[in-house]
Amino acid sequence: MKRWISLLAIFIGAASLAASGRDPIDAAVKHELPSLLAFYKERHAAPELSHYEVVAAAAVARELRDAGFRVTEDVGRYADPTLQGHGVVAVLENGKGPTLLIRSDLDALPVQERTGLAYASTVHFKMVSGQEVPVMHACGHDIHMSSLVGTARVLASMRKRWHGKLILIGQPAEETIDGASAMLRDGLYERFGRPDFALALHDWDDLPAGKIGMTSGFALAMSTQMDITVRGRISKSDGGRTELRRIAHPDLYAANALRELLIRRGIKV
Repeated sequence: MKRWISLLAIFIGAASLAASGRDPIDAAVKHELPSLLAFYKERHAAPELSHYEVVAAAAVARELRDAGFRVTEDVGRYADPTLQGHGVVAVLENGKGPTLLIRSDLDALPVQERTGLAYASTVHFKMVSGQEVPVMHACGHDIHMSSLVGTARVLASMRKRWHGKLILIGQPAEETIDGASAMLRDGLYERFGRPDFALALHDWDDLPAGKIGMTSGFALAMSTQMDITVRGRISKSDGGRTELRRIAHPDLYAANALRELLIRRGIKV
């Protein structure tokens, strides 16, 4: 309870400073914003799919190293030995105090971008199967990386205002779920320390800029996925003189099943 009261007091004090226009954090963020926006556009234009975040990991590692952190790259060991871990771990120690971990994800999605932006992604990636797919940062991980870099710069420049240990994470393969477990399997906590607090922030377009949303339990995350195979059916009925063949097409089965699920969730179709 005392810990939460202390945190609340810090937040209230920070809010009071910001309201008075004397908050040095706000000034530092404004100073970093132009270069962070440029970094964001670079990341948005160069998305990479899960397990292949080579450029993104290198870019995040470079920025965190320039901010004064001790950086370790290629953290992560997948169950599939053919996959390379591209996790990034940056550590900044600043005297005695709690350990705070802040995480950003690195990967993008197989989505075609049609935003028309000057920095829109035109990236295509050839899968192991030979299929070529478009790639886009459609889930905001480009924003997350930029926020992580900005956090690193500001906190590193204000070491007199805090004490403890910062661990900043660039996590690969968030979309395929196995990136976090790969970093843990590679000894994340054993090698770099177990955090007292961990933040995994996500952008949310329903919130106004400058606002922070909080909720209990899981949010903005998918913990399970499943594959459903729908098979068609051909039945025969012979009345002696004619034969009736009825064909149930799998596409129709799948469409009807999806429609039924949406209706049960109260979604109009």
